[in-house]
Amino acid sequence: MNILIVYSHPSKKSYTFQVLEQLKQAIKKQNWDLEISDLYASSFQSDMSEEEYEREGFAKLNLPIPKDVLAEHQKIKKSDCIIFLYPVWWSDCPAKLKGWFDRVYSVGYAYGQTDNFPKMKTIPFGLVICTAGHPNSFLSEIGMSQSMEKIMIEDRLGKRFENKEMLILGGTLELEKVMADHLLQIEKAVEKIKIYLA
Repeated sequence: MNILIVYSHPSKKSYTFQVLEQLKQAIKKQNWDLEISDLYASSFQSDMSEEEYEREGFAKLNLPIPKDVLAEHQKIKKSDCIIFLYPVWWSDCPAKLKGWFDRVYSVGYAYGQTDNFPKMKTIPFGLVICTAGHPNSFLSEIGMSQSMEKIMIEDRLGKRFENKEMLILGGTLELEKVMADHLLQIEKAVEKIKIYLA
């Protein structure tokens, strides 16, 4: 089983990095193959170039896809499950991850498919995990968790994934109160991967 984690955080001192380490341990216990796209460590370019925009905006499929984007396509091709892991910044994912969707979900590949171009395969399971300062109850009360889920699950993952779920690890402003529960939720998420990919 091949798992890809698309990870977006600049600091190894962050709680999101701790979650990544816990997730890696839980996955390794299953003896699954794991690959990580660390967007900050690899200096992934989040901004679309003018030529990329022309390709996307005008569906000019004859224009080349950049090598870094093709490398991500290859990772996706091998994946049975993709996990997107990031912190919530101003109600959304970091710009690096947004840029990953902007560039990697290229026309002819992730949408607007044609017979002459290799299309993105449907991934059996997609899991979105994000860390948030506010507790889940507050995010739900103000409608923020619903908004984030709508954007990530319905739009960015969409029909490209057979099964998809979102896990918001909220309340990190009072970390000592939530860490144990978060660890349990991470372990349960890995168990769900087993179920969906059995």
